[in-house]
Amino acid sequence: MYFAALLARTEDGWEASDTELDDVETLSDLADLAREASADDDTVLVLIEQEDAWFGVVRVDGEDDPRIYVSDAAAAARSSYGEILLTDELLGREPGDDGPDLDSLDLDGTEDGEPASAEDDEEPSSAETITHSPLGDGEILDDLGVSAKELRTLDAEDALSAIADALGASEVLETVR
Repeated sequence: MYFAALLARTEDGWEASDTELDDVETLSDLADLAREASADDDTVLVLIEQEDAWFGVVRVDGEDDPRIYVSDAAAAARSSYGEILLTDELLGREPGDDGPDLDSLDLDGTEDGEPASAEDDEEPSSAETITHSPLGDGEILDDLGVSAKELRTLDAEDALSAIADALGASEVLETVR
C-alpha cells in the first residue's frame, strides 16, 4: 500500500492533491505531473510513502531538474514506485547499466558493505551496494524548514505528516490522505 500526494506552494500557502502513480513510469513523467500542479512555476513537492517502509520526496522548482530524497534506498528499490525515484544518477551508475536484477539479490544483512565471508570480498556490483540508508539530496527541504539532519531522522511511518507540519501544510495534506 502506498500514499502519494502533491504539495504545491502558492502565494496563499500550500495546496495538496492526492495523486495516482499508476500511469507514471519515469522521473520525467513524475516531474511533468508535478509541474502541472503549479500555475506559476512555484515549488511542488511529491511526497510518497510505501507501507511505512520508506518515504520519498521529489522537489520540482519550475523547469529545474527534480531533486530527490529517498529514506531507505534498498526498500525503495523493491517498489515499483521507488524504482521511479532511484535513477542511474542517484545510484551513481552509468545510464543503462541496470546491474543484476534487484529481486534476485540475497540481502542477508551485509548490505552495508561488509562481506559475509572472505569469499565475498570481491567488488560488488552497483545494484548490490544499495543499502538500507537514505539516498539523494538531504538538503532538499532546508529552505522550507526541514534540515538534512531532521529529514534523516524521520521515521517512515509518520515522515510525511512531520514534513507537512514543518511546512505548515498539515491540514491540507490530511484532507487528501
